Amino acid sequence: MSAVTPRRVPMVEVEATAAGFDPARLERIDRHFGRYVEDGRLPGWLLLISRGGKVVHLSTRGHRDVEAGLAVEADTVFRIYSMTKPITAVAAMMLYEEGAFDLRDPVSRFVPAFAGARVYQQGTALRPVTVPATEPIRIWHLLTHTAGLTYGFLHRHVVDEMYRAAGFEWGYPEGLDLAACCERWASLPLLFEPGSEWNYSVASDVLGRIVEVLSGRSLDAFFAERIFTPLGMTDTGFFAQPSDASRLAALYLPDPAGKAVRNEPFGAAASRPPLVHSGGGGLVSSAGDYHRFTRMLLGGGQLDGVRLLSDRTVRYMSQNHLPGRADLGTFGRPFGEAPLAGLGYGLGLAVVQDPVRSRVLSSVGELSWGGAASTAFFVDPSEELIVVFLSQLLPSTTHPMLRPQLRQLVYQALVD
Repeated sequence: MSAVTPRRVPMVEVEATAAGFDPARLERIDRHFGRYVEDGRLPGWLLLISRGGKVVHLSTRGHRDVEAGLAVEADTVFRIYSMTKPITAVAAMMLYEEGAFDLRDPVSRFVPAFAGARVYQQGTALRPVTVPATEPIRIWHLLTHTAGLTYGFLHRHVVDEMYRAAGFEWGYPEGLDLAACCERWASLPLLFEPGSEWNYSVASDVLGRIVEVLSGRSLDAFFAERIFTPLGMTDTGFFAQPSDASRLAALYLPDPAGKAVRNEPFGAAASRPPLVHSGGGGLVSSAGDYHRFTRMLLGGGQLDGVRLLSDRTVRYMSQNHLPGRADLGTFGRPFGEAPLAGLGYGLGLAVVQDPVRSRVLSSVGELSWGGAASTAFFVDPSEELIVVFLSQLLPSTTHPMLRPQLRQLVYQALVD
């Protein structure tokens, strides 16, 4: 995070009715999620809603640090975890626009260890039976989570167990950097033939490593130089600077009764430089910063005269790239953070293709994702709408209805 460029603290920029919202209906959102704080399900939260690039609604409830009595404020810094993934996808597509790679390129061209990928067939974590992959992992597989990679924290498959045994659950083995992690992941079996299914995974971390290889820069340096500084994202980085420590929210986990309980050992990782620059989940950010990133997406790759991507590239990323235009409900392995029916997956972002099938009020073409600590965002180009919701309760599956409820309550407030 930069100490030179002045911070942009978000504030309401346009009156609700002028932006097509009913103020009384907007209050429903705050009342609803306020109950999450009142009964202890969330320590606190921040909600930012904008339309046409201007902030319409900004509200907070609860605490960034319950024990110290510090409230969530407009400039609070949060761990955004998997909301890092779209940023990594943008970084990769910036290099794509420079001709650095083809989406069909094998990953092994840039990370040779993946040349010998094998696919799990049967057996235990100690005695797995594998066969050589018939299809190489390609870059588009990483961007769409169809590579056959996984996460240790999913606890669904034998290969997940193997990831945990190798030291990958909610962190990384001590002493390994991103390049070494990729070598380790390449030595583990794939869940399936690349391109044949969707499974949430470390694919964005591998993609981040490819950004490093192609650019000759560490991922943190590439992000800072090519994305954060141009967009004025002064609060975003792989850890919170000491000068920003008081703004960093504490991290909480649910206790058996569902109440948020602080987890200082795990939360402290965001206060020091990491050895692994995780393109899948390593960033901290603020509402103001992430709003600028999403405004760039809504603006077709540009913001305030700074262009990161062509509008054609953003539109291409925003299409459903799953084979046969399948949705995650039929093509994806179960994932508990959001309804998957009617939801496709583009290059680094989920995309709504059938709101009726999803049973959640939304728009065709809406882009979204979330983070493990109960954060979420969505961008609706047809409505020129951006929503950013930030909290710090891990894991996000604790309250699986939070994201669908966020959508239904935001869209019901639009009345123009």
